[in-house]
Amino acid sequence: MKSAVIVFPGSNCDRDIAVALARATGRKAQMVWHKDAALPQGLDMIAIPGGFSFGDYLRCGAIAARAPIMRSVIEFAKRGGLVLGICNGFQVLIEAGLLPGVLMRNQTLKFACHDVHLSVETTGSPFTRAYGNRRVITVPIAHHDGAYVADADLLARLESDDRIAFRYVDARGDPTAAANPNGSADNIAGVLSPNRRVLGMMPHPERLADPELGGADGALLFDSLCTALAAA
Repeated sequence: MKSAVIVFPGSNCDRDIAVALARATGRKAQMVWHKDAALPQGLDMIAIPGGFSFGDYLRCGAIAARAPIMRSVIEFAKRGGLVLGICNGFQVLIEAGLLPGVLMRNQTLKFACHDVHLSVETTGSPFTRAYGNRRVITVPIAHHDGAYVADADLLARLESDDRIAFRYVDARGDPTAAANPNGSADNIAGVLSPNRRVLGMMPHPERLADPELGGADGALLFDSLCTALAAA
């Protein structure tokens, strides 16, 4: 699998994703600067990392979504390319119109940085096939603007189309209010595009993708991508 990581001023998880991708694929991810106009040839997937692109000025991800490279990322996604946005990357994908909804300030108005439990809500995507359905995994979060907000029609459509990838849950797998770290609607932690080839999520699988880091639940997401591409 040939992958690329988009780097913006303020990105701080770009190397983490590159390491996770290299571990899963056996080849180095290409780092692409936000001012580049074109993507490398022959890419299978693109990752947009977490951090604070452009200092979260205006709105989180708003400036990054209008960077020169994003025109190529949007075209890549429209052609069916795989795109993963994590944390700030999720914010960028929403601002770029590749995913629906809005990400708002955490309900607590505080920065949240700790491990959370997630339920894998669907295995019907290239990002989640390696997980058992409704499996509970542990992944870290680190965000201040992570509350996923959508109107009732969109929430119903996401549910009926099986496009909710992850939910915040307790250790038993129940989507309780106490397990929701930011006030996201329906405890949503990650959503898929209509063609299921773009995933945005607030938690950081790349930060828990090696047993030496304390767990490897995040590694299965990157392994899933490799398996999906190999099957294709």
